[in-house]
Amino acid sequence: MSEIQKALVVHAEETERIDLPDGGGFRLLADARHTGGALGANRLSLAEGAAGARSHFHALSTELFHVLDGVMRFTLDGVTTTVAAGGLVSVPPGTPHSFGAAPGSAAELLVVLAPGVDRFGYFRSLGRIRHGLESFDDLLAEQGRYDVHFP
Repeated sequence: MSEIQKALVVHAEETERIDLPDGGGFRLLADARHTGGALGANRLSLAEGAAGARSHFHALSTELFHVLDGVMRFTLDGVTTTVAAGGLVSVPPGTPHSFGAAPGSAAELLVVLAPGVDRFGYFRSLGRIRHGLESFDDLLAEQGRYDVHFP
């Protein structure tokens, strides 16, 4: 008999924050282990014009972005578009994508990966990389573990 998934409630004061050097950062909301593998979620704050992620894809999961504030620039399978607050982007498995705050705009977004992958360690590594404490090459060895693949 499979385990019944219980409802998850996460309060802001319980979340871990990963600061980025430009003033932005990640709020780690739920990892796959918290949701029985259903999803993972984080909130990302980006400073004005800041890069969010270089081109990558997820082999197993769909990634959903809900722009909460500001304007984002997404490149999806080679096509670039901007999405303002209230907009949503859904990226299916295997689709190369990159994103960042649009020039002249800071941004806040909710990011959901489904099905979930335990990726809190990935975000911690990204924080250390952005602060110059680790090399991006160190993360390349973990692509399969975090289902983040860099072409």
